[in-house]
Amino acid sequence: MNRTDAALMWFRRDLRLADNAALYAALKGAQRVHCVFVYDTEILDKLPSRSDRRVEFIVQSVSELQQSLAAHGGGLITLHGAAREEIPRLARKLGVRAVYANHDYEPYAVARDADVARSLAVAGIDFLTRKDQVIFEKDEVLTQGGAPYSVFTPYKNAWLKKLEPFYLKAYPVERYAGNLAPPAGGRLLTLADIGFKETNLRELGIAGGTVAARELFAGFRSRMARYREARDYPARKGPSYLSVHLRFGTISIRELARAAWQAAREGDGGAATWLSELVWRDFYFMILHHHPHVVSRSFRPAYDAIRWPNDEELFSAWREGCTGYPIVDAAMRQLNQTGYMHNRLRMIAASFLVKDLLVDWRLGEKYFADRLNDFDLAANNGGWQWAASTGCDAQPYFRIFNPVTQSEKFDAEGAFIRRYVPELARCDKRHIHAPWTMTPAQQQAAGAIIGRDYPAPVVDHAKARLRTLELFKAVRA
Repeated sequence: MNRTDAALMWFRRDLRLADNAALYAALKGAQRVHCVFVYDTEILDKLPSRSDRRVEFIVQSVSELQQSLAAHGGGLITLHGAAREEIPRLARKLGVRAVYANHDYEPYAVARDADVARSLAVAGIDFLTRKDQVIFEKDEVLTQGGAPYSVFTPYKNAWLKKLEPFYLKAYPVERYAGNLAPPAGGRLLTLADIGFKETNLRELGIAGGTVAARELFAGFRSRMARYREARDYPARKGPSYLSVHLRFGTISIRELARAAWQAAREGDGGAATWLSELVWRDFYFMILHHHPHVVSRSFRPAYDAIRWPNDEELFSAWREGCTGYPIVDAAMRQLNQTGYMHNRLRMIAASFLVKDLLVDWRLGEKYFADRLNDFDLAANNGGWQWAASTGCDAQPYFRIFNPVTQSEKFDAEGAFIRRYVPELARCDKRHIHAPWTMTPAQQQAAGAIIGRDYPAPVVDHAKARLRTLELFKAVRA
């Protein structure tokens, strides 16, 4: 594209200045680049509460983005409304020749962007998008037969084979930052301006923006080599805690993958394992692109025939962290209190809901979607379908997590359970994973009378397992 007088950069899930593909393209392609972020009411109005940690995280990140732009002579316009209407209106008002944005792969975003492109075209304005939130997208990694992969390991092998420094290089946005348009006036919209309230985000020590993301990444790099051994233990500081920053693009996926790839090539096993987690992220985006039906249906259509009992009392006990299975309850209380859940616990909690309580995976997926700070449709859907055995390359239906043995293996001392299920804090490590096995005297000594201080198990795992197997066998037959 030839250089034009003015362009508009539309920030979405890429809330940073550095290494931003669309911003780089805009600055190279135009002499003046205006910047905008829209608090999209078509998304915000569907949230279950007006007190949402993710919205507060976005507001913090937008504020820091504005400061970054201002440091280079630019500014950020913030709007509140339906993005599919606000962007064409602003583009016409500013008289720009092109609007730039980074790709978004969720069905709503794809439809919204198509509407925006049509509206802009009527006005003679180009809509130009770039790949930014993944390393490889859509059709970039295919089988030798030209089909999308449905099994992770061969996808990962092809992904790693294709990877080279070209795909990991940073976009030097700062080199062209002089083309940022001066601030257009007006103030940034606040949390209150868009109808939301503060949450406990600050109390949790969670902060939006690139500065916070970089601090987390610096801390993780110092322990990345131990990631393979530490990642499955929720009481340890094993994960990177960067998922929410990747979700909103306050740090570049290329920066993270580059560091992991380089360390892995030098023999760092922890880095290689973490890089695999980043590949899983690309994999689920690819699945969503090629199989959008997974949003509401099973990847494997045959499993849509399962008739889940969906007992509301059991579902409620799971949501509230009152199932009588300590590791499940601790996981759910962590989610409810912080908006975060450790990845191992996501698998345990999801498996328990679907295969112990016989509740449709879609109900659990929706609950996570409403509460996870790092909620990402592709990964959340992929994870739930994996646990439910309905997805691509999923856990085989006959492999069902035992919540007690999972607890004994990954929280052996009960440290995580004690933090989120304080009723059991005085239980010894032998009984804390299955407190109903304590004698009445032991319960009295621990201050945890089952059925009074802490619930009895809502189901018998062994019996529930058999019922689940029968459900799946009936469909497969």
